[in-house]
Amino acid sequence: MSEETPGSRQSPARTRVLQTAARLFYGEGVHSVGIDRIIAEAGVAKATFYHHFPGKDDLVRAYIVEQGTFQRALAEGIREGTPRQRLLAIFAFMCEFGAGPTYRGCPFVNTAAEYPDPAHPVRQAIAAHRRWTRDTYRDLLAADGHPDPERTADVLLMVRDGLVVGFDLDDPATVRAAVEETLSRVLVA
Repeated sequence: MSEETPGSRQSPARTRVLQTAARLFYGEGVHSVGIDRIIAEAGVAKATFYHHFPGKDDLVRAYIVEQGTFQRALAEGIREGTPRQRLLAIFAFMCEFGAGPTYRGCPFVNTAAEYPDPAHPVRQAIAAHRRWTRDTYRDLLAADGHPDPERTADVLLMVRDGLVVGFDLDDPATVRAAVEETLSRVLVA
């Protein structure tokens, strides 16, 4: 896997490729979308694509990293309220997004299903995002004075996993109610 350079990160062509790939990967799945289609829909030359992404796995990893950056910015943008209120706001946002008409599941879970090897660089990027998510929950719980932030963060990560799958497969109102009930039980200190 290649490393991104600061100059390549700012390239409009790279941005178009990543945006196109994100739309297609999220809507249709990673393995079902070919490089030639991404190149055509992004409107870049093949050489430009390969300059930024030596292979498809490099693009998929960049897609996952970009999704993680986006989700971190959303979570870090929630600054009002107590740590517990911020944690609840994160889950409320996930419920709102998950109930929306464009929701197709979690990009991390969806991509992990297509990359079963935990040692693969794409899966490593997914694991890094999951660690960040869990650590964010733990830090908010600790800041709120929860008596067991480590274990409760593990539980909340499982709630998150259930939420992202449930909104794709089940009735959104039922999932939202289950998430709210679970959070009220789990967060009792």
